[in-house]
Amino acid sequence: MLVRLLYLLVLRVFGWLMLLGRGQASKDAEIMVLRHEVAVLRRQVGRPKPDWSDRAVLAALGRWLPTVLRAGWGHRRVYGELTRLDFQVSAATVRRILRSRRFGPAPRHLDTSWRTFLRSQAKGLLACDFFHVDSILLKRLYVLFVMEVRTRRVHVLGVTSRPTGAWTAQQARNLLMDLGERAGSFRFLIRDRDAKFTAVFDEVFAAVGITVLRTPPRTPRANCFAERWVRTVRAECTDRMLIYGERHLCSVLNEYIDHYNAHRPHQARGQQPPDHDEHVVVPMEGRIERHKILGEVISEYRRAA
Repeated sequence: MLVRLLYLLVLRVFGWLMLLGRGQASKDAEIMVLRHEVAVLRRQVGRPKPDWSDRAVLAALGRWLPTVLRAGWGHRRVYGELTRLDFQVSAATVRRILRSRRFGPAPRHLDTSWRTFLRSQAKGLLACDFFHVDSILLKRLYVLFVMEVRTRRVHVLGVTSRPTGAWTAQQARNLLMDLGERAGSFRFLIRDRDAKFTAVFDEVFAAVGITVLRTPPRTPRANCFAERWVRTVRAECTDRMLIYGERHLCSVLNEYIDHYNAHRPHQARGQQPPDHDEHVVVPMEGRIERHKILGEVISEYRRAA
């Protein structure tokens, strides 16, 4: 593997040297051709499986991309944070300021009939999925989570390096125990066709009257709420930290979940977090304090009591 990584690095360096002698128009044309080729290939082949050396090269090259393409809050996220601090500013003003600083809007996705169905059933809908995180020792860890779609509240059910059907079913039982009487308020659970979601997993939810809906093959949009949260937790947390092992990942995710459920504003909830209590009075005046969490990766802003 190390030899392959060195080979890829040398290959990319020589390729970069060759680009120095080419004009900008030629480079732009090649980029457009490559983008079209990638789009065609994505329609014809399955999901690629790059090894660790390929990911290392892509990660290193990604650091040279413009910042606006790699990270940053959209104007809705900034507007939500300001609203929580009782600043009287419109979303249009925030968008105009960010645009003047050359920060583009957050990416938007086209609506679909399936997504419309999910929104109409949001009150009684759960969405679950797996995502993986690679540790510094190149050990792949799998995280199982469930989202309450109406409130956007997320439950991290477990972390393991060896997910099995029995383990997944047990996490489902644990979730229903944590929900208690609230479990009866949910009607559907959305999941993909991963083999780790066995018949026993479905029966656990069927026992409390929750119907399990499987998404069509290779259609991540059908589970858009879960997929969007995977992108969020990676961009804001796991991609910005070195994970040492299973226990460390559990600790990191627990801290991030507390931030996500109790503080992070959500556009679909009127810029309020999932656990927002309408009866709690937010101070209208006072000094603004910044609290850093996850080793200063994320900042929270609150009015001083």
